[in-house]
Amino acid sequence: MNTPTAPHILVVDDDPDLRELLSSYLGNNGLRVSSASDGAAMWAALTAGMPDAIVLDLMLPGEDGLALTRALRAKSDVPILMLSARGEELDRVIGLEVGADDYLAKPFGPRELLARLRALLRRGHANPTEPVQPDADAALPQFGPFQLDTLSRRLLRDGQEVPLTGAEYDLLAALVAHPNRVLSRDMLVDLLRGYDRDPFDRSIDNRVTRLRRKIEDEPASPAYIRTVRGEGYLFNPRGHQP
Repeated sequence: MNTPTAPHILVVDDDPDLRELLSSYLGNNGLRVSSASDGAAMWAALTAGMPDAIVLDLMLPGEDGLALTRALRAKSDVPILMLSARGEELDRVIGLEVGADDYLAKPFGPRELLARLRALLRRGHANPTEPVQPDADAALPQFGPFQLDTLSRRLLRDGQEVPLTGAEYDLLAALVAHPNRVLSRDMLVDLLRGYDRDPFDRSIDNRVTRLRRKIEDEPASPAYIRTVRGEGYLFNPRGHQP
């Protein structure tokens, strides 16, 4: 049974039977669950505070899951597990590209959804309602104007925080820890924490794209995260410096 301190999951889906099923199953497995039937109900639920993770259906009446994910990402790095009855690759790619952390096609087993939620929660997203103060002794790897605070899991640029999702932080931390080395997509998946399964084919590429938008002055001509055609990615901490 769940407790008041159990991780809080918000399920957003217009299917009342699925909401009831997930509320019961996740609640019986130690999570606190609230639910919403559409975007308006989701925003109303969020006035009480951001949950630890959101399960968000792609096909919703009114604002769809993609639009809601974009809006959420402008406000928070809360982990988002997107659901879709279609399960097409394009849906997965777009969902991950706009900021979802994971994607699950319907129909699915509640056990798999629980496993994926636990993996997201293990990645250590900071609670957006409780800003994390950096530890004075934290290791701060630097590249260009950036510092990676590995204890508070934050990226700073000239002392100002650059908002990253948990998935984006994990990828950047893996790259920073292996500078000037070509890392294949499979190697990056092995380095990322919380994965117990094979990733979607383009999930790494989409995260790289999102990271470049946040740290590169010219994302189309990246200085830090470089593509090595046919091999993977190379992190160059010197950027454009010779």
